[in-house]
Amino acid sequence: MSDLRVLVVDDDFMVASIHSRFVERVEGFEVVGVAATAATAITEVERLSPDLVLLDVHLPDASGIDVLRHLRGAGNDVGVMVVTAAREADTVRAAVAGGAAHYLVKPFDYDDLRTRLEAFARSHRALANVGSADQEDIDAVFAPLGRGREPLPKGLSQETADAVLAALQAGGELSAGECAERVGVSRVSARRYLEHFVLRGAVSARLQYGGAGRPERRYRTV
Repeated sequence: MSDLRVLVVDDDFMVASIHSRFVERVEGFEVVGVAATAATAITEVERLSPDLVLLDVHLPDASGIDVLRHLRGAGNDVGVMVVTAAREADTVRAAVAGGAAHYLVKPFDYDDLRTRLEAFARSHRALANVGSADQEDIDAVFAPLGRGREPLPKGLSQETADAVLAALQAGGELSAGECAERVGVSRVSARRYLEHFVLRGAVSARLQYGGAGRPERRYRTV
C-alpha cells in the first residue's frame, strides 16, 4: 500500500520544517507539500489531494478552524490533525465538530506525533480495499476519537465525550478540574467521562502526590 500523503500547514517556516521531518521519519507517511497561509492550504488541498493535513490554528489570513470548516463545507473529507499552541475550549470543540482526527498541542516531541500518525493510518486504512465494512472495520475508523462499539453509560452524551477526549489529547495530562474548564462542563461531569474512558482502556490515570490534602488524580490518553 502506498504511503499516506501529508500537507503541513504552519506559518512558521522553521516549525513547518521540523514537523515535516517528524512526518518523514514515520514509516508509511510522506510530506507532499507545505503551506503558510489559510488560502494556500485550501489551494494545496485541492491541488495535491493529500490524505492528511497537519493544520495550525494561528495563520496570518484566517484561522485553521476556518480552513477546516471550509473543507467540510466543500464536501472534502480529507483527514485533519490540528497541530497548534491554541488550548481554548472553544477551539478544541470546533476541531471536534469539524471532524479533526486528533488535536496535538505545541510544542511536542516526535513520539507524540508518531503515535497519532500511526493511529490515523490504522483508521484511514481500515476500509481500504473492502466493499462492505463489518463492525470491527467501522470501530477502527472511529477509534481516534473514542467512538467505539460500546454504548455510553446513561447520562453521558457522545458530543461531550468526544470533547473531553479531544481536550485530553490536546492537554497531554489533565486533572478532572482542568479538563472541565477546557470543555465547559462541571468537574464532576468531566470526571464521569474520564473514568468511563479509563474503564474502556482509552485513558490512563495516576495519582499525583505533593503538598497538603488528598493526592490529585490525573488523566492522559494511552
